[in-house]
Amino acid sequence: MTNLFSLEGKNAWITGASYGIGFNIAKAFVAAGIKNIVFNDINEELLATGLENYCAAGISNVHGYVCDVTDEKAVGELVEKIHQEVGQIDILVNNAGIIKRVPMHEMPRKDFQRVIDIDLVAPFIVSSAVLPEMMQRKEGKIINICSMMSELGRETVSAYAAAKGGLKMLTRNICSEYGEFNIQCNAIGPGYIATPQTAPLREKQADGSRHPFDSFICAKTPAGRWLDASELGGPAVFLASHASDAVNGHILYVDGGILAYIGKQPK
Repeated sequence: MTNLFSLEGKNAWITGASYGIGFNIAKAFVAAGIKNIVFNDINEELLATGLENYCAAGISNVHGYVCDVTDEKAVGELVEKIHQEVGQIDILVNNAGIIKRVPMHEMPRKDFQRVIDIDLVAPFIVSSAVLPEMMQRKEGKIINICSMMSELGRETVSAYAAAKGGLKMLTRNICSEYGEFNIQCNAIGPGYIATPQTAPLREKQADGSRHPFDSFICAKTPAGRWLDASELGGPAVFLASHASDAVNGHILYVDGGILAYIGKQPK
């Protein structure tokens, strides 16, 4: 059973994995015996931050590159570089993403398009670049990082929800189109994660009360808490390993039960 979840001998490319969700998935892959972690970020500063984070975590089998995943030519060149310097890409995690919280009627088209380009078009570009070699080997794993916004709407996140909804369907289509090559494409839909970016939403107010959004999320989550990014590691290892060879086109929501729950009755 342990061998089913082992990633020994495998190479994984995780986009945008300098910190946060991607970094935590990388740590889980290392714990599962991954041979090499490859990550990219959009500039040298973020790349350096990522390399520092991996070093601090004691991870040495890591290769970092600067690459804009919305640039088709740059992605193609990076794939060739990875093949030459690291080896085949056994596992791809499309993690890079952004969100812009703006009411839709106030959002400029260029900002809407930027979210779509990074959160939806980039996974298409990167997946398209790694698929031919996976097809040739007749083996590969692609994991897309979706969101609860793949299923739900909420104010101010029209571009993000549109992109993540599209990514859900891209996941299912990659499954449909490439399953015959023994390629599994699945997705993880994280819930609300406790990160430095969300810390202000979890801080106590001046009067000692909880932040309204903190109260809202905890009331909507059967677990009654924010999730930790490390809790995405186990699901990611499952979807990257032979344990999930018969799982394809699935979106695994790691949300503490939000999507199954109508919420607490107001008092």
